Amino acid sequence: MRVSGRPTEHSLDHHGLYNLDTIHWNLPTPALYEQALRAHEGVLSHMGPLVVRTGHHTGRSANDKFVVEEPSSREHIWWGDINQPIDTAHFELLHHRLASYLQMKEVYVQDCYVGADPDYRMPVRIISEYAWHSLFARNLFIQPTPEELPSFVPEFTVIAAPRFHAIPSLDQTRTETFILLNFAKKLVLIGGSSYAGEIKKSLFTVMNYLMPFREVLPMHCSANIGADGRSALFFGLSGTGKTTLSADAARTLIGDDEHGWSPNGIFNFEGGCYAKMIRLSATAEPEIYATTQRFGTILENVTVRNADRRLDLDDESLTENTRGAYHISAIPNASETGMGGHPQVVLFLTCDAFGVLPPVARLTPEQAMYHFISGYTARVAGTEKGVTEPAPVFSACYGAPFMPLHPQRYAELLGRRLAEHGTQVWLINTGWSGGPYGVGERLQIPHTRAMVNAVLDGQLDGVPTRTDAIFGVQIPESCPGVPAAILDPRGTWPNSADYDAQARKLAAMFAVNFAKFADQVDPRIAAAGPLVD
Repeated sequence: MRVSGRPTEHSLDHHGLYNLDTIHWNLPTPALYEQALRAHEGVLSHMGPLVVRTGHHTGRSANDKFVVEEPSSREHIWWGDINQPIDTAHFELLHHRLASYLQMKEVYVQDCYVGADPDYRMPVRIISEYAWHSLFARNLFIQPTPEELPSFVPEFTVIAAPRFHAIPSLDQTRTETFILLNFAKKLVLIGGSSYAGEIKKSLFTVMNYLMPFREVLPMHCSANIGADGRSALFFGLSGTGKTTLSADAARTLIGDDEHGWSPNGIFNFEGGCYAKMIRLSATAEPEIYATTQRFGTILENVTVRNADRRLDLDDESLTENTRGAYHISAIPNASETGMGGHPQVVLFLTCDAFGVLPPVARLTPEQAMYHFISGYTARVAGTEKGVTEPAPVFSACYGAPFMPLHPQRYAELLGRRLAEHGTQVWLINTGWSGGPYGVGERLQIPHTRAMVNAVLDGQLDGVPTRTDAIFGVQIPESCPGVPAAILDPRGTWPNSADYDAQARKLAAMFAVNFAKFADQVDPRIAAAGPLVD
């Protein structure tokens, strides 16, 4: 065994790894570039990004994630299709074979923190087969100082070996790909997938399990701070505008994806960003676009022209889910600390393709918890193969695939934080108005930005509102910079009876989805949902 870099220890035996070749420990970015290019893991593109391909897995393999069923966590896990159980014996078998596979191979180690707040941060170790996965970890997580490294002890470890595959009939996995979380051993095993998002999201899942026991609400959201020091949270599933609306040059970005809300305030779990790159515009998203012309950025499945090594960000031949991983310092207005005060405003973003939700509405605390547990948006034609008409998407807590506990646990924490700090919660619809997708028109981004800014600046605090007859939310009668006519969704439809029918249809979908949680949810929260005939 040989060691390169600056190790905190010279062995990985206690992680079950023996007889390794060179261990590359905490290599800096230039050295990881050299290793990745030497091993032909990627290519160097114009202006410096490292471009890699992830093979047949160009996104998360949600159905291949399992949680080890063991005594310390068994009673806490929300078991089901999302948190599928696997027994300890099969975990140990896979761990043993994975360790055997890595014998006499080079591995790369990064020691990092998850969590910007020193009171809640978790030291983690990422052991990877690929150099570029080690660079990914270095970009996405928080780097210890040189003074902290000699005494660094990980609380959780991830071992990622993309070229090692499970045997489903032997290992009781669904396919050859696996993501296994063992909370007792504080270990994550990833195999059969090169998609780096599995590393990021497995540690997010770990934080989502651990943090509620420390009275911290883990959140799948972005966060920023205004010049007045008031912070805000943006929740929303893919396609709702979360990244676009939270990236505001006039506000400081705390983080774009994963945060905790503790008794101290809010803090970023990460030290980097993992953004979609497909059809990225230098005009509409200049800060993110600039990262594609920067040394240190990793670009997954982005097309590079062989002739001049320039990028084609519009090419979707490999996947729509092209990704860029870069350190948050690449964003000019990013927070240096990754922390902020208790948020004054929380925004739930949804892209309602049914065309019935108001573009802006205030929620009561009970409605906030109802919509938080529901996590609604809608898919539309063109965003996914086979989707030709609006289809509802409900993802509990706006991040169901990463929530090991029952959604009510997170909703209770949210309700407590809202009450403690008098935080306002607003629903923002970035979807359709005047009819559903294919009939109506999508709300204009300048109008949505005007509504978001009005909420953040407190301009809607004293504006008269009316109560929506079906969804019960409070709709402002006016908003600076927005035509009053579009604020009333029913009035934008040519035929109000058609709107009523569509609204009742969506309300029924909410009710059917929420029924899955009703047995463990406070009846006051269930009663805060839309009116169903």
